Amino acid sequence: MILPWGDAEVLIVKPQNFQLPEPLQLDCGRSLKQVNIRYETVGELAPDGSNAVLITHALSGDAHVCGRHTPADQKPGWWDDMIGPGKMIDTNRYFVICSNVLGSCAGSTGPRSVNPDTGNPYNLDFPVITIRDMVRAQKYLMEHLKIKKFLSVVGGSMGGMQAMEWAINYPDLVDSVIPIATTSQLSSQSIAFNWVGREAIKYDPNWNNGNYSADHVPDRGLAAARMLAHITYLSEESMNRKFGRELQDADSYSFNFRRDFAVESYLEHQGRRFVERFDANSYFYITRAMDYFDLAARAGGDLAKAFEPVKAAVLVVSFSSDWLFPTSESRKIVNALLKNRCNVSFCEIESGYGHDAFLLEVDILGGMIRDFLHNRLEANRG
Repeated sequence: MILPWGDAEVLIVKPQNFQLPEPLQLDCGRSLKQVNIRYETVGELAPDGSNAVLITHALSGDAHVCGRHTPADQKPGWWDDMIGPGKMIDTNRYFVICSNVLGSCAGSTGPRSVNPDTGNPYNLDFPVITIRDMVRAQKYLMEHLKIKKFLSVVGGSMGGMQAMEWAINYPDLVDSVIPIATTSQLSSQSIAFNWVGREAIKYDPNWNNGNYSADHVPDRGLAAARMLAHITYLSEESMNRKFGRELQDADSYSFNFRRDFAVESYLEHQGRRFVERFDANSYFYITRAMDYFDLAARAGGDLAKAFEPVKAAVLVVSFSSDWLFPTSESRKIVNALLKNRCNVSFCEIESGYGHDAFLLEVDILGGMIRDFLHNRLEANRG
């Protein structure tokens, strides 16, 4: 819905909820009852159902991918520069869906949700989940929306992991996938960063083994975890360009251990903002799901074999300064797909933004996505 607001028009989107019609079976062997999925949609599904695009989000993302919830809303969706009427993913042309992942704290069922068997929050009684479990829940949403096949599944970082899971597990339900700035398995370095982040939360005196109250959340631990993770999303180039060794509020060193440098102030700000919108237990579960992500392990260590079911056209994109999921990881994915004679395209985009480039390089990345989706839509419509 487009509404006038002052001298401009605002795209209004409405959060919606869908409860799975049956318990969700999980990779860990347990099941979840009464699973809720928070989602948002923009645009209209074509009569032939050919224009549905699923956007899958990264670790701290949510279903609010574009537009605003009210005309006065100051915070647009996390990929608003990319998605909307007339934008790179044009919602005048495509029916765009984004759902909050299982295990999150932004509307979908997660560790802070109420366990229907006890009437209390799950907390650490919530079952450990995987990226594949997240995609299983999305498939139920797909059926609820009466979508027979996605034109594309598009996602960066953890969203790219979900896109690949779609191509492997539901090859007849996706025409194409676009995994961006991602990997086929989490490296030991990334697992280490996740472990240290969770340890920071555990050592917060408010954590209480995950049984904290809304009034006493482990905010210091969660902020520290976010600061650590946020460093991995940047590059040395971007940090030097943005901060260098600039001091924050003084002309000389304080000669104590309070905040001196601008980069310290920036990270502190990022930590505070994160605590305002995210939950510590969800951080545990989602980072663990990423730790367990390893496509090759399911096929005896052979990534090409893992990709054998894929029928979708694939566009793989990496960024030159991304050291969290470097281009070498994307090339492994491309080579494994080529061994299966898949329809795969690949591009490394020159960027100094690091891993966050998938959110910031809208013109270059967006142009590639726009053209790829256009070609897939035309190919399907003949």
